[in-house]
Amino acid sequence: MSESLQTIETELHAVWMQSLLGDAASYQRALTLMSGHVRRFLQKRMQSQSSDVEDLVQETLMAIHQKRHTYQSDQPLTAWMYAIARYKWVDHLRAHGRREGLHDDIDDWTDTLAVDSEEQASDAHKDLAIMLADLPARQREAIEHTRLIGLSITETAQRTGQSEASVKVNIHRGLKTLMAKWGASA
Repeated sequence: MSESLQTIETELHAVWMQSLLGDAASYQRALTLMSGHVRRFLQKRMQSQSSDVEDLVQETLMAIHQKRHTYQSDQPLTAWMYAIARYKWVDHLRAHGRREGLHDDIDDWTDTLAVDSEEQASDAHKDLAIMLADLPARQREAIEHTRLIGLSITETAQRTGQSEASVKVNIHRGLKTLMAKWGASA
């Protein structure tokens, strides 16, 4: 183990062991320290998907919280923490890797999406509102929050009262419906 990793391990292990004994301040400190290490770990591996890093950091911290009883104090804490982060990263790749080839790059649509005036922008906004009005409310909300406002799946789920799985399904179904109805005329 390198000297810097040994220093991290020593500091983190001490705080983590205190937190497992019920010290809330130590628990908060441990999660704060872990989040920084997990964030750097994931950023190195997800350079092309940097927007998903924070979601994965949160998922990893939740998994650490839920699995804290599985940590064996005689084992390196950093290895346990990085293993959980690695599993979350691999799960993310599996879930998103299959679908990435189906998405069009927005840069390919620059000329089509560009507008020359406020009037054209207003017309485009009205057209988009008409298109989205055809969708059921949950599908429309999911698309508006994630694709137009730019919220994460988690944030959208919290704001709309849907589960994360429902948000994903509603986005997929809504976009599929829009493509079926409006894709041929584009």
